[in-house]
Amino acid sequence: MASDAPRSAVTSPPPDLAELARAVETALTDVRGMPIDHRKRALALKEAVEAFHKAGLVQIVRAMKDHPAARDVLMALVEDPAVYALFSMHGIIKADVRARVSQVVERLRTYTQSHGGDVELVDVRDDTVFVRLSGACNGCSMSAVTLRTGVEDALREQVPEITKIEVVPNDPTPEVMPLVSLQRSGRDAGWIAGPSLESLPEGTPVRMELADGKSLVIIRLDAHVQAFRNECAHLGLPIDGGTIDREARTITCPWHGFRFDCLSGECLTAPQAQLEPVPLRVEHGIVHVRPS
Repeated sequence: MASDAPRSAVTSPPPDLAELARAVETALTDVRGMPIDHRKRALALKEAVEAFHKAGLVQIVRAMKDHPAARDVLMALVEDPAVYALFSMHGIIKADVRARVSQVVERLRTYTQSHGGDVELVDVRDDTVFVRLSGACNGCSMSAVTLRTGVEDALREQVPEITKIEVVPNDPTPEVMPLVSLQRSGRDAGWIAGPSLESLPEGTPVRMELADGKSLVIIRLDAHVQAFRNECAHLGLPIDGGTIDREARTITCPWHGFRFDCLSGECLTAPQAQLEPVPLRVEHGIVHVRPS
């Protein structure tokens, strides 16, 4: 006989988003390797399923937004990385322009690097994107022009708010701080000189390139300055395009919405993960870091 006692909710462990993302990417890679006719059919099926899901999700979101109590639940759901990624994928919510530009540039790097070049996001100001091109992307040859055109077309197509793309020289800029090793022994061994303290904008993450091709992100909040590896603990994607909430002292990853404490690096979305801090000191108004 069935019991009249209320049944407790069945809980399940949170999904491993990194594993799910890898599974999707593996499947898409397999599809891209199919003969063109099969590939078109598979991608058409993918688009049809996604459109079907989006139609239902839009109706759910609209209904919840129109109901005061449900609206609070909806806002809480969006804080969940899996829900945020789902809504973002279907265009129901959009990251800010810089975050979307950063995503496009990261995807383009695979293409440009396969052709002996590279593209780097320097800044986004209003409707203009500033990028730095290197290798085969930089120059006047036909291949360089083709690569540059591909970069510009992709940015304009995928981020329609952008109307102008500026290619900056390969010289250092304040937004991307090159680090020069001090090359000293003893107390200064391993420390690298960076920007001046006063050049660091309050509440804006600053990307700093390292000689090994990796980068750091430096955050200044009031009297506090912290440096972290520029890798979100979720999928290892760069976090320098994230948004800082100065009141909450958090930075939100632009890719899937993970939130981190700006001072400790603690992940508030998934407590088991955190940003990797890097030793930092300020001497004579200059920031120094020790990445290894």
